[in-house]
Amino acid sequence: MRAIVTPAKGDGPRATFSVLSWRINFVVVIAPLALSAFAWYSTLDDATSMKGMAMGLGQIGGRAQGNMSASVFLTMWVTMMVAMMLPTVAPFVLAHLALTRRRSGGIYQTLVFIAGYLIVWSLIGVVPLIAYKAFAHLSADAADSRWLSALAGAILLLAGAYQFTGWKQYCLDSCQSPFAFLVTHNFGGGGLASLRAGVIHGAYCLGCCWALTAVFLVVGLMNVVWMAGIFAIFFVEKSWRHGLMLAKVVGVLLMVLGVGVVARPALLASMSL
Repeated sequence: MRAIVTPAKGDGPRATFSVLSWRINFVVVIAPLALSAFAWYSTLDDATSMKGMAMGLGQIGGRAQGNMSASVFLTMWVTMMVAMMLPTVAPFVLAHLALTRRRSGGIYQTLVFIAGYLIVWSLIGVVPLIAYKAFAHLSADAADSRWLSALAGAILLLAGAYQFTGWKQYCLDSCQSPFAFLVTHNFGGGGLASLRAGVIHGAYCLGCCWALTAVFLVVGLMNVVWMAGIFAIFFVEKSWRHGLMLAKVVGVLLMVLGVGVVARPALLASMSL
């Protein structure tokens, strides 16, 4: 029987689980989760091997300065993003599969959609790479300078303030409305349309999440504790109807933390362990 793609109760992440059979839901959800779990395992392994390397502003002076190549860094970054972001896109994968099945399309179109999404998060890895190359060569004496804590505090303040902007709300709304997004951005179907839809959704997701991701520049790009916390925030933001309220609470906490880092520079190192 052909799947019906009209959600039972509105358009939201939970509604996507009502349009396909539980068997399909299970397979479609388990596959990204399994890939994410493998990425988490790889990330934990990388974090252990790089434990003594400075990967954030708060670790300068307390850990050795690394000299990671661009290819190694970007591989690490992509693995991190697969671990953190792929589970949050599962409702969109279900919605996309439901639409393509109704149009008699193959599952490859949904795989192309996922690829387009990951392309965005892979390309943005150039930004943290540039930042890493910039601070990887700082001397240990930089840890005692006021500008370092001021820069870290400014990043936290910016990340927190962004949670209150219209752009944050606009992008989060898009990330919480799978069917509305796909009907608007995947009209006509086909592989190229799926790739384009994946890239556009990746851009919205980036617009929603880039500020919290920037926190890694402060606490360390391989800081597993912060990774787990930020992943949990992303997941709840996108799946809970009050996700914007959570975003604002997190925004307040980040701004308070930013002020604290500027006022007490020693806090920067303690939060980056």
